[in-house]
Amino acid sequence: MEGLYPLKFTPIYKDKIWGGSKVKTVLNKDFGNLPNCGESWEISGYENNVSIISNGYLAGNSLEELIEVYMGDLVGDQVFETFGLEFPLLIKFIDANDDLSIQVHPDDEMASERHNGSGKTEMWYVLQADQGSRLQSGFNQPVDQEKYLEKLEQVELTDILNFEEVTAGDVFFIPAGRVHAIGKGILLTEIQQTSDVTYRIYDYDRRDDKGNLRELHTELALDAIDYKLYPEYKTKYEPKINESVELVSCQYFTTNLLELNQTIEKDYNKLDSFVIYICLEGELQIETESGSESVQKGGTILIPASIENVQLKLLSATVKLLEVYIG
Repeated sequence: MEGLYPLKFTPIYKDKIWGGSKVKTVLNKDFGNLPNCGESWEISGYENNVSIISNGYLAGNSLEELIEVYMGDLVGDQVFETFGLEFPLLIKFIDANDDLSIQVHPDDEMASERHNGSGKTEMWYVLQADQGSRLQSGFNQPVDQEKYLEKLEQVELTDILNFEEVTAGDVFFIPAGRVHAIGKGILLTEIQQTSDVTYRIYDYDRRDDKGNLRELHTELALDAIDYKLYPEYKTKYEPKINESVELVSCQYFTTNLLELNQTIEKDYNKLDSFVIYICLEGELQIETESGSESVQKGGTILIPASIENVQLKLLSATVKLLEVYIG
């Protein structure tokens, strides 16, 4: 059996009622004949949307087929023991050309009981935002279920929600249970558990192309919502040059930011996990003992767990990457 090497995948493009064109204009990705592209699924093990390898001798195989053959060598022994053939993370770019609905995701326990699946904890890294663009995360005041329902019924829900203006580089961690929504004019990358369980709680009374209101999940959402008020919703971090800066670390994933102006070496010898690089700016060559691959802005690449040493060699003056793994 030949060894593993840095893997690239064919993006899965999704047209959405709220999607735009920034996946093409900002990230240089060609989504073909779709009227728009709301989401580009970069690496996915989700049900009927399993990513296909696009480079090297394994091209044409699916991510699931690879896990079946390479198991812990691909994803890490502990990850394989926990998740089996399902790849545990879903990596996306999202382009909101209009406000998305206000929604919430259940946690693992609730999703398992109700949907026989995983919950959905996620994070956002804002890549680009039009001036004045806002997203929604959590509440702006103490709320209980009674007050929440009252505001929902009076069509005043947005009065109690926390909205924040955003710019490129802003980071938001969205644990299961947190009410949230991406606003118009925002392009971001989303890192999340492999799950698509979403409870839509408010959709600005919009109608679809057939004139119907979109389905809401008011009852299901009630027990899923975390009604607590938090002092901060935006993640604070201090960028450093040429080293990994932690943005989010939770049981489901760790995401670091890497801002580079020179070649660096990464040693993953003690890490029992795959590593994903999402290129936010610039272009670089990823050199490993089992092959090298270049990746540029808008590109995503998976480093198998069996690869312990990686050299990140710049092909542009500076490079910005997200580094994602399971800790």
